[in-house]
Amino acid sequence: MQKIKTRKIVIIGAGHVGSHCAMCLMLQNEVDELILIDKDKDKAAMHALDLDDMASSLSGNFTVRSGDYEDCQDADIVVMAAGKSREPGQTRLDMFEDSIHMIQEISKPLKASGFCGILISISNPADIIGDYLRKQLGLPRNQVFSTGTALDSARLRRMLSEILGVSRTSIHAYCMGEHGDSQMIPFSHITVHGLPLTEYLERDPEVKKRLDFQTLCTDVRMCGFRILDGKGCTEFGIGAVLCDFVRAVLHDEKRILPVSVLLEGEYGERDIPSGVPAVIGKDGVEHILEIQMTKEEEEAFHSSCNVIRGFVEKAEKM
Repeated sequence: MQKIKTRKIVIIGAGHVGSHCAMCLMLQNEVDELILIDKDKDKAAMHALDLDDMASSLSGNFTVRSGDYEDCQDADIVVMAAGKSREPGQTRLDMFEDSIHMIQEISKPLKASGFCGILISISNPADIIGDYLRKQLGLPRNQVFSTGTALDSARLRRMLSEILGVSRTSIHAYCMGEHGDSQMIPFSHITVHGLPLTEYLERDPEVKKRLDFQTLCTDVRMCGFRILDGKGCTEFGIGAVLCDFVRAVLHDEKRILPVSVLLEGEYGERDIPSGVPAVIGKDGVEHILEIQMTKEEEEAFHSSCNVIRGFVEKAEKM
């Protein structure tokens, strides 16, 4: 009789973000075996113990423990959550050099483990770190990617919901490009209850008056800074976003999510990672969707890609 396979996920980095990703996976019952790795082994062990206590009140049958890179060998998914929180006023790109040095240390034992599953990176700067990890591990683009603009897109839907007065589940909208200051929003592809946003606004002049596109772009871009200034880190939103990706992979949902993945000619960009809508399933990024954008949107997207390109080239020289 064939042994039933458990869902094994390893999280590298057991800080605020990593521990909340672990908690979300358990609360949504998307993992059977959960292993935390951190250079601070005592912290990883105590987070695992605390989570294991939580498991006693949940319906799932969990194995939760701290571990080492050897545990990655047969993991279905590895989550890269290592890194320190941004300081107030610091952009994600300001973390570039420290993050690259950190990934250089982590990628060697990770590659040596023989890991060949799906790696989802949430470490900042997201686009550059995800791409750098892919190169260091020598895995194809579908297996190593970052959550990119997925969190920005969740914030966009929340803000639109508040302005329009409709459920965010009825709003289809996403950010593209860099998970950072140069991100852009393809407003021409936002729909509400299946209607194009522009058409929806024409039906409600009062709502149309409340929606200023430039202000919305700024608010979405600055949301992370506001949270960071107020509490020192962001953790809950990215934990939920990570769960969306894990669920899409483990359940082969073929779900369309904004993800930062290497572009190989899509959108006229090559050899550059960027946030774009893609189909996520058991093989990771299974298909990149190319949407038709306005001329202004295309220019904003390419401008964002150029920001990423400069840091990708810099990372290759380190």
